[in-house]
Amino acid sequence: MKKTKALALALVMVIFASMSLGSGSSSSEPRDVVTDDQSASSDDKTENSDEQEAAAEVTIEEQVLFEQDGIKVTATAYESDSIWGDDIKLLVENDSDQDVTIGCTALIVNNYMISDLFSATVAAGKKSNEKLSLSTTGLKAAGIDAVGLVEVYFHVYNADTWDDLFTTDCIAIKTSAYDTMDTTVDDSGAELYNEGGIKIIGKTVDEDSFWGTAILLYIENNSGRNVGISVDDMSINGFMMTPLFSKQVYDGKMAYEDIDILSSELEENGIESIEEVELKFHIYDSDTYETITDSDPITFSAK
Repeated sequence: MKKTKALALALVMVIFASMSLGSGSSSSEPRDVVTDDQSASSDDKTENSDEQEAAAEVTIEEQVLFEQDGIKVTATAYESDSIWGDDIKLLVENDSDQDVTIGCTALIVNNYMISDLFSATVAAGKKSNEKLSLSTTGLKAAGIDAVGLVEVYFHVYNADTWDDLFTTDCIAIKTSAYDTMDTTVDDSGAELYNEGGIKIIGKTVDEDSFWGTAILLYIENNSGRNVGISVDDMSINGFMMTPLFSKQVYDGKMAYEDIDILSSELEENGIESIEEVELKFHIYDSDTYETITDSDPITFSAK
């Protein structure tokens, strides 16, 4: 069982690395998402050497993140520019009588939901030095130059039986860049949905992404509850597609996330360029799975 989980994690990490490499090698420029009554605008972000220098110098004070049922996790240092992105070094101590695996239920950086690849298995009575990686692609998508605040929800379960042991409350890690972190929100683009405190903006269409084509969305959740969002009934140029998209956004938080479309489906339908996209958003309470709403069909294009 442990070998199987290790292999699965390794495979995910390889795919993640491929996506990071592939996303940077696009031969065509992404196009803006537009609707019939609203055109998208996008301001180019220029690199700021002072911000890059500040990001490289980010530090944290050592702190115990949680200690429960014999499991103790301590943040010991911040490391910039590793292979996966920035890292928070962790010391995991297991003084319980069972082998445990620790993962993240959610990882939030500067108020943006960021994907993580953290998983640590520690035998009973042992310790382990681990790293919580903040993905380079996730940070870049959110326009984060310097990490000021990291919020983590840890999930702990039995490594042999997969039985849940406990999930922590939100744990905040403030870095040396906390007081100066950029909180500017770039919500420019085509407004696709805006109801009940949930706003979804279409940003760009990238026809040369890792999977084939990606439609970048900005999501903002001020609904008063944690939500999950998926896509139904999606078509491109009139042909039905199978979108790869599912995003959880906690209350008061934001996210950038791609809707990925497989290149094989585009090729099967002879689609060489995205002219018109139609879809519905399925929005639900991510804690109870209760449906909040299923949107009407939304149509947009790329220019």
